[in-house]
Amino acid sequence: MKDQQALVEAEINSPVTLETYRYQTAKNILPRIGELALEEATTPRVNRVIVAIKDEVGAASAKTCKSILAGSFALAVRYGALKLNPVREIASLANSTRRKPTRALEQTERDDWFELLRQDERAVKADLIDFSKFMIATGERIGECLAVSWRDLDRQTGEVDCSHQIQRIKGQGLIRRRVKSAAGERILKLPEWALEMLNDRWKPGTSLDAPLFPDSKGGFRDPHNVSKALRDARRPIGSQRRRELGALLRQHRRAANLTQTQAVAKLGWPKTRVSLVETGRVRVEIEDAIALADAYRIPRAARSALLEMTELAGMRTVADELSWVTSHKFRKTTATILEDAGQSPRQIADQLGHSRLSTTMDDYIGRKTRNPEAAKHLDDAMRSIHEQDRQAPPGPDR
Repeated sequence: MKDQQALVEAEINSPVTLETYRYQTAKNILPRIGELALEEATTPRVNRVIVAIKDEVGAASAKTCKSILAGSFALAVRYGALKLNPVREIASLANSTRRKPTRALEQTERDDWFELLRQDERAVKADLIDFSKFMIATGERIGECLAVSWRDLDRQTGEVDCSHQIQRIKGQGLIRRRVKSAAGERILKLPEWALEMLNDRWKPGTSLDAPLFPDSKGGFRDPHNVSKALRDARRPIGSQRRRELGALLRQHRRAANLTQTQAVAKLGWPKTRVSLVETGRVRVEIEDAIALADAYRIPRAARSALLEMTELAGMRTVADELSWVTSHKFRKTTATILEDAGQSPRQIADQLGHSRLSTTMDDYIGRKTRNPEAAKHLDDAMRSIHEQDRQAPPGPDR
């Protein structure tokens, strides 16, 4: 961990990486292998540990733990405590699940997303309309967008310096630091509509060090809070029938003397699912209603009424159709817009801050070259949505 700490202090690695390594070490490595002497850490034994973590926790944790152990044993080899690194001969961890196809917001879905936000007072108050636009305009990650200050923006040329990110670090709170890769340090040309949007947001007297998208006190926003606001936007409070169904299910749960935590444990559902159902935020399928009726031991007469209400409340909404949207989908949307416009993979990678496509590309094409054509294509793709908001009557104070 000392090597990792040094890399963080040199701003080569992210503090989040260090926190992840500490967590995985304490949670998954030390309980399984912490008491072994170095000479007992043979390749077969370490392999069993990695496989066990994959089976019991997941492939992502297993890959992280493998990296931690590889680095630790490499250090032991360098200092002469071991002759060979036992992780070196362990096979790569193949992902057993089929990779989902990349999905981005198509034009009609972009229209639906912004209309959904406009109709949601909470989304307007959380400044999600302009923020979603900025994410698509730049292709930046959520923490990178939140780190952009007015000093980073040239309000005349529309160029924005994308070299920082906001992260929450345990024991330190929110910190603003440089992105960890050289490819991530880039200057982007904004589409014309995005520059218009930001100039409309500018207020004389604003500190140049203030963020473009501040919190209620004018400081930097927490990426976790913004992610939660986006989740709430795609799972808004449902129709009157959906809310009534949720209230009815809450009554049955309480009559069964179950807490929400006990209910999800009994059903084997994700921990927030019952809460989302009871607040009318998700569509309840007939199969889900039957499972809830069984878990709550609802009598036959009441069960029939419950299933009838479930059918009436089951009509799909725009929010249901957009339930797959996350902040990262905006980044993929930017890439898709540019790909459809004929931009090369290298140009798209430069826009997104990806490090490389191939060794030849990395060695012979400049990483920080501006890509003004990208701004034009993004301007064409999002201009109509931007104009709708400029013509709309003023909403809640953003």
